[in-house]
Amino acid sequence: MVMQQSLLTCSGVVFALYLHHVIRAIEVPLDPNIQSELSQPPTITEQSVKDYIVDPRDNIFIECEAKGNPIPTFSWTRNGKFFNVAKDPKVSMQRRSGTLVIDFRGGGRPEDYEGEYQCSARNEYGTALSSKILLQVSRSPLWPKEHLDLVEIDEGSPLTLKCNPPPGLPPPVIFWMSSSMEPIHQDKRVSQGQNGDLYFSNVMLQDAQTDYSCNARFHFTHTIQQKNPYTLKVQTKNPHNETSFRNHTDMYSARGVMETTPSFMYPYGTSSNQIVLRGVDLLLECIASGVPAPDIMWYKKGGELPTDKTKLENFNKALRITNVSEEDSGEYFCLASNKMGSIRHTISVRVKAAPYWLDEPQNLILAPGEDGRLVCRANGNPKPTIQWLVNGEPIESAPPNPSREVAGDTIVFRDTQIGSSAVYQCNASNEHGYLLANAFVSVLDVPPRILAPRNQLIKVIQYNRTLLDCPFFGSPIPTLRWFKNGQGSALDGENYQRHENGSLEINMARKEDQGIYTCVATNILGKAENQVRLEIKDPTRIVRGPEDLIVKRGSMVRLDCRIKHDSTLKLTVAWLKDDTPLYIGNRMKKEDDGLIIYGVAEKDQGDYTCVASTELDKDSAKAFLTVLERPERPRDLELTDLAERSVRLTWIPGDDNNSPITDYVVQFEEDKFQPGSWHNHSRYPGSVNSAVLRLSPYVNYQFRVIAVNEVGSSLPSLPSERYHTIGASPEINPTGVRGAGTQKNNMEITWTPLNATQAYGPNLRYIVNWRQRDTRDSWSNETVRTTRHVVWNTPIYVPYEIKVQAENDFGRAPEPDVIIGYSGEDLPSAPRYIRIRQPNLETITLEWDHPEHPNGILTGYNLRYQAFNGSKMGRTLVETFSPNQTRFTLKRTDPISRYRFFLRARTQVGDGESIVEESPAPLNEATPTPGTVPTGGGAATLLPTTTVSLTSTTAIATTTITTAATTTTTTTTVSGTAATTQSAPTATTRREFATNGSSIWNVKAFTNSNWANITWSHNFSAGTDFVVEYITSNNTVRSIPVKAQTPSSVQLADLTPGMTYQLWVFPKWSSPSKTSYITFTTSSAYTKNHVDIATQGWFIGLMCAIALLVLILLIVCFIKRSRGGKYPVREKVEVLDHEDHKVDDPSFDYSDEDNKEPPGSHTSLDGTIKQESDDSLVDYGEGGEGQFNEDGSFIGQYTVKKDKEETEGNESSEATSPVNAIYSLA
Repeated sequence: MVMQQSLLTCSGVVFALYLHHVIRAIEVPLDPNIQSELSQPPTITEQSVKDYIVDPRDNIFIECEAKGNPIPTFSWTRNGKFFNVAKDPKVSMQRRSGTLVIDFRGGGRPEDYEGEYQCSARNEYGTALSSKILLQVSRSPLWPKEHLDLVEIDEGSPLTLKCNPPPGLPPPVIFWMSSSMEPIHQDKRVSQGQNGDLYFSNVMLQDAQTDYSCNARFHFTHTIQQKNPYTLKVQTKNPHNETSFRNHTDMYSARGVMETTPSFMYPYGTSSNQIVLRGVDLLLECIASGVPAPDIMWYKKGGELPTDKTKLENFNKALRITNVSEEDSGEYFCLASNKMGSIRHTISVRVKAAPYWLDEPQNLILAPGEDGRLVCRANGNPKPTIQWLVNGEPIESAPPNPSREVAGDTIVFRDTQIGSSAVYQCNASNEHGYLLANAFVSVLDVPPRILAPRNQLIKVIQYNRTLLDCPFFGSPIPTLRWFKNGQGSALDGENYQRHENGSLEINMARKEDQGIYTCVATNILGKAENQVRLEIKDPTRIVRGPEDLIVKRGSMVRLDCRIKHDSTLKLTVAWLKDDTPLYIGNRMKKEDDGLIIYGVAEKDQGDYTCVASTELDKDSAKAFLTVLERPERPRDLELTDLAERSVRLTWIPGDDNNSPITDYVVQFEEDKFQPGSWHNHSRYPGSVNSAVLRLSPYVNYQFRVIAVNEVGSSLPSLPSERYHTIGASPEINPTGVRGAGTQKNNMEITWTPLNATQAYGPNLRYIVNWRQRDTRDSWSNETVRTTRHVVWNTPIYVPYEIKVQAENDFGRAPEPDVIIGYSGEDLPSAPRYIRIRQPNLETITLEWDHPEHPNGILTGYNLRYQAFNGSKMGRTLVETFSPNQTRFTLKRTDPISRYRFFLRARTQVGDGESIVEESPAPLNEATPTPGTVPTGGGAATLLPTTTVSLTSTTAIATTTITTAATTTTTTTTVSGTAATTQSAPTATTRREFATNGSSIWNVKAFTNSNWANITWSHNFSAGTDFVVEYITSNNTVRSIPVKAQTPSSVQLADLTPGMTYQLWVFPKWSSPSKTSYITFTTSSAYTKNHVDIATQGWFIGLMCAIALLVLILLIVCFIKRSRGGKYPVREKVEVLDHEDHKVDDPSFDYSDEDNKEPPGSHTSLDGTIKQESDDSLVDYGEGGEGQFNEDGSFIGQYTVKKDKEETEGNESSEATSPVNAIYSLA
């Protein structure tokens, strides 16, 4: 499609040459500038309707508007006489208008102004007349007072209730209601006629149950007037129960009413006549009586009813034909019939016509000396008469005009001259109405004028047709010629065509047609010209448009639209869907060369049109996008061929939504085991719509069908009716039978239950049998209806033989297979032994044996080890091994470090008891005695633990505090009463919280002065929350929530020293028991024992050693002096450091604040205090201050002691004799 457009248009200015009977007429352009300069007789532009009904409550406006140059003046006549507007204060005319305003705000009766009004508009060139306007005031008169007697009538007789509404203007709308304002029910027996009367084809007893009142609604006043109601009294021969007769097959005969043939109630007789005017609606009506009520049929004699404008109303009693024309004349008849007979009424219809225009006179503009004519032709029935008037006066009484000749419906003008202007009226009338038209004749002499804007630019697409417009005006009519690029010859012929309105048409615009075109208009009064510049542009073309695509719902699709266009024109690309603009939402992306749709939906299917347009032309390309959607649901399911174990299911397929149906899935639902849950039954090809379904016993089936295509599955169909099969004993036993312990003293037997189609009967239950394997024990059994059974008081992890058999009220299933299960596991015992070997200084090899009592399936081993050197401890490292691994090799980085190993076996329940060993001591150290290490179910890195050992005379309290970073062990020997830093743990017995045996046991408390660590064991499921609640001796209650872990633990902080506490541990969903609690007491605040240092043995020994050293030094000095000379004596004084050296290695975290060594001593690797020997530290390299690597190994230098004998005992050496000391210093 190609579009041509001019940048500058003529603002709607169009000039035309009208050729009529070889007489050329001039039409004045609509240009306001032209019209303001030209003289023009008046023309009526607006007026009120001929039959003008007004509301008496409003002011009256009678319209009359006209135009002309000069501006016309207005006057009115009323009932054919001059109406003096100035004399009546209520009447005025609007400014610069002829509209008449009658104002009743100051009082007055609107009825006083009723009459026939006509408006005149005149200027110096003529007078124009409006149509005659009949002004009437709306009326809504009251209903006349009348007394209506009781209407007595026999049942089955016809009845007409008269309405006789008051005459209103316009006529009121009639409707019937009861006095209680309930509408009267109407049907083919009882109905309202067009005249407002209510007709009963036959009266029934129930018609007397209400009264009947005619109501009239008036349009302008919006009021309803009600007539006094009619009251009926129906005489009946059988006054019995009404309901019994309504159900009778022949109601009339049952009531004793005689059936009658139809007869017409309106119109009367067998024929009637009706006249209708052309253009209005024809309404024919036939109302008939009879028992039973007759049916009405309509026919036209000699032809068919016009179906395009025929409508049956009022239960076929009325025939309406809209917009009647002469062709609708003829004979119509209505046929009333019931089972007793029929009757016909003929209506002869004649169509009359008020006058209507064939040729309405038009304004005529002539140049001096030109000829013209006015034609006024009208038609009607009867034929209308034509009367001419000039300036509102009959033409016969007007001044003579030699250039004018009247010939019936035509006035001919010859050689008109200036001053012959006038307004002529044509009046066509007959008995049904009249027509009045104004047409002026204006004689003008005007030089040529070009009406188009100057120097237009017109752009056109190459090879398209184009018009160069040059509208002009002049009187006489100018001649027009076209020139190109200033050439002398006029353009006409070949590719050019000149029109009488001045336009130059180029049939096919080519590049060589581009240029400047000049139009010249000439008459005897002068000439005018204008230029038009023409540019030829390349066409807009879609070189690659969208293609028809078939895509799946939810996919992404791209529609191409590549365009080639003239670069000097602005391009606009728009997309249409189904020929309406496409809304680009967030699922769509518009690009320069296409459209992308993401997540295609069903609503995206349709025609897509790419429209590329410029200001001159456009091109489009269309493609259809087919979306493959899931099919519609099947419908109308039906069950047939019902049998004990089968049924046939039939369905009607739904729409496949552009993708063929590949499968049908039949699902079923039963209402006994899983009501409301649907299960797949079978699958069938998409080509079938019926299938025989195999059924199971004792199932109340209900089926539905799902259609499947390439896109997906449809919605399920509506369910079928239910079908219940008879029962039988089960044919299979439960599957998935297994036995496993949930606690160490039980075994839980579980299985997959039979579903609804496997139960085969009511009261499905399971017989559970079990016994220990490889024994001759008899089978134990239990009948349950659940899917599990727990056997309690079982040995730890022993095999059992298990059988589960299904049973219902019809019998048992076949003998089940025997499966092997195991009772519950427990924590394993410690490995039998652990051997540590040091084949060299670089490696340590560990070997161990499996636990003596695995108590379940071993899942592996956990090894924790830690390097230490005296009081310096390395990080705790952890290794995990498979259950089959019993050997581990540790690579060490120095020969000094020793290692402590904790090894535990692990089952599915958790870690068992640990076995503890230390690596051998170096050759220069005595082997330390391993400390007592607590064992339990938890990892040592989690909580502090305490082990206390007491004797009668000496208490040795060993406190082991283990954290993730350090382990500090302190052994203190105290004479007399034992002093402990932590109290011994307290344990509770097992307490069960659930019927399945879940319980809490082994609750322990490890206390200090202001904190306590609480541990316990349990067999609750993972994720169980616990609550630790404790009460102080002053009855303060506190609770701490704890997540489940094995073992579980929590630390209580901010306790009061020396306070006694009661403590409960229970699941979050439970509550504490009054008896299941433990009691613990925190230790008193720590105080050091103040002992007289002078009585301490170590202090006395130190003083003796110092005295002996001083004596040796004095002897040496004495010998030197006695020799009287200087001897080369090795002088080296070993100064003992009386403060502990702090290790800078950040891998260790320890403190010597509580373990300061007495002066002259150092600490051995086992933590005991060693007295200082007289050996020189030079013999051991850099002394005892070593460093540790990140793995905890000691990396200090190690030098073998020279000429020194190793000593035995508790790591002390005998003092060297003074003589030896003297010789060594010498």
